Amino acid sequence: MRFRVRIDGQPPGAAHGADVDDEGNGTAAEPRLHQLIRQPGPITDRTFEITFSDPGVQAYAFTFG
Repeated sequence: MRFRVRIDGQPPGAAHGADVDDEGNGTAAEPRLHQLIRQPGPITDRTFEITFSDPGVQAYAFTFG
């Protein structure tokens, strides 16, 4: 299942997690915890957005911190 993440409407760049590239693209191939964002530097309030490109995805847990 393909997905894309954005921070404040932009690709995450250097803030991408292990399961996402710097453009914000990723694939969920199995049910597990995926690291989407790893924000470097000072932590500030952000708007996080995830868009699933394929049907049938069920996301039920997000952790922050």
